[in-house]
Amino acid sequence: MPQITVDYSGTLAAAFDRQAFALALHPLVAATADARPEACKTRFRRVEDFVIGDRTEGHAVLHVEIGLLHGRTDETKIRLADAVLALIAARVKPVDGVTLHSSVEVPNLDASYRKR
Repeated sequence: MPQITVDYSGTLAAAFDRQAFALALHPLVAATADARPEACKTRFRRVEDFVIGDRTEGHAVLHVEIGLLHGRTDETKIRLADAVLALIAARVKPVDGVTLHSSVEVPNLDASYRKR
């Protein structure tokens, strides 16, 4: 725990240093959600096909989902989501002619979540 998934448009590949993003994200998550940085696990999924409204070009998406164990307040989750949005703005370089749509969700992990 925390389980972090980052979906990002292929058009961001050159503008998005994923390793640096994760290295900045982990201490942020740990401090905000009262977790250990070494417990953070992030995986990146490149998305090639997506549609924004009625467009398939000129846009990019970057969505971060941070699954946490039960016990964090809504206020903590909102504070974490806002901090991650700020991190995205600071770490993802603009791409000419591309509008970035970034979002963050902080759900609870299911009660069946187990790790080893």
